[in-house]
Amino acid sequence: MRKSLLALVLLVGSALAHGQSLLRDGHPERYTVVQGDTLWDIAGRFLNEPWQWPRIWHGNPQVTNPNLIYPGDSLVLSMVNGQPQVSLERGASRGTLKLSPHIRATPVAEAIPSIPLGAISAFLISNRIVDDAAAFETAPYIVAGNQERVLSGMGDRIYARGQFEPAHTGYGIFRQGKVYTDPETQEVLGINADNIGSGEVIAVEGDIATLGLQRSTAEVRLGDRLFTSEEHSINSLFLPSPPNGPVEGHIIDVPRGVTQIGKYDVVTLNKGQRDGLEEGNVLAIYKTGETVRDRITGEQVKVPDERAGLLMVFRTYQKLSYGLVLSATRSLAVQDKVRNP
Repeated sequence: MRKSLLALVLLVGSALAHGQSLLRDGHPERYTVVQGDTLWDIAGRFLNEPWQWPRIWHGNPQVTNPNLIYPGDSLVLSMVNGQPQVSLERGASRGTLKLSPHIRATPVAEAIPSIPLGAISAFLISNRIVDDAAAFETAPYIVAGNQERVLSGMGDRIYARGQFEPAHTGYGIFRQGKVYTDPETQEVLGINADNIGSGEVIAVEGDIATLGLQRSTAEVRLGDRLFTSEEHSINSLFLPSPPNGPVEGHIIDVPRGVTQIGKYDVVTLNKGQRDGLEEGNVLAIYKTGETVRDRITGEQVKVPDERAGLLMVFRTYQKLSYGLVLSATRSLAVQDKVRNP
């Protein structure tokens, strides 16, 4: 009986200690959300590791969309069975916590995002990865410009050759960018397609379509490819979370072309949906240790990898994903490693 009681006491004590270790020193008991906050910033006010947020988040089920947090809402920290718990109190502009038969429609856009949307908006809206290299080669392509022009811009007519479906009249125009390969297996993971414009089909004759160029961010060239508009929702509400399984990958590219990576830079990873990655997953970044010469023995010795930051995955493809660096204790680079936090 005494052994059982002692085991229970130790178990409870361990749970209490573990619960306390989640919390950051000097954490608030209550925090009121303000315009400009992100979920990552708020989680960092309460927790040593912001990606642990789902473990303490208990949005009030009486509130419509309890996972959405708005400016003016208050987050209240309490201890439940020895474990920290953050619950939601809606601000005055959002109504009360009482159940009501009235349905309130709230624009999702007003909710605070998980991470700064300005840093990733281009990758959510216009960037595209083509998983299958053959699909890029078989896509319709620009064969001529109006009046034999080699370069075309917004407002011009262009001519494309390929298979066009009557149901699709709007097409994005893409130029082939980098071909991504796995640094270890050399498998082709996908092709980065740079969005340079969009056009609308005016007429089709055989396999030649006439299009009006409605938008262009660069001069459209012969050989540029056409893809139907990609329908996907812009997700800014994902909760930070660890991957469901083990992940071992690499940073293989920095789309904006810099060599030194820091906070709020977007990176491309060689892991995607097939590896279990989901939007909102947080990964630790490890600076790859250098190989140095041991001056005593003359041998080449690799210095251990060093944890140097965190990133959140915000868009996934079959074999690749995009992540946003949320913290970095030193300059990062392509070929640095990512693992479970």
